[in-house]
Amino acid sequence: MKKLLLTAVVAFFTLFASAQIMVVTTYDGDLEGAEQLTSNMGIGYQATDQIAVGMNRDGDDYGVFVRYTIKDAIYATATMPTEDGTDKVQVGLGYSFNVWNSLYFEPSYTMPVKEDDVTGDREGSFNFGLGWRF
Repeated sequence: MKKLLLTAVVAFFTLFASAQIMVVTTYDGDLEGAEQLTSNMGIGYQATDQIAVGMNRDGDDYGVFVRYTIKDAIYATATMPTEDGTDKVQVGLGYSFNVWNSLYFEPSYTMPVKEDDVTGDREGSFNFGLGWRF
């Protein structure tokens, strides 16, 4: 039993040591002050070289995101809020520019999967984000 427990502990720490944690945020020009950067923050776990999953904050709501690296620094992303999740899923594409050490500038374009019930539009948005990987 002790060998099994020791093996599990070593495997867990090896997995965590090779993992990459990322903190991401998206600039929101509609807000004022520090909330322009902090209202859309999130933290993610890069499970493999291509897949990252995490939780993000969107104003007062929370959601989950998944990133898939297509090629080099180009990624596809999907976000889903925890409330009314399937109705408000957004997908998009982005690019990560390495600015300095582990700081990244990440422009992206996202759009909702489902049309708006009121207007019937699926208008997307161009976003500017920052990411820090450690």
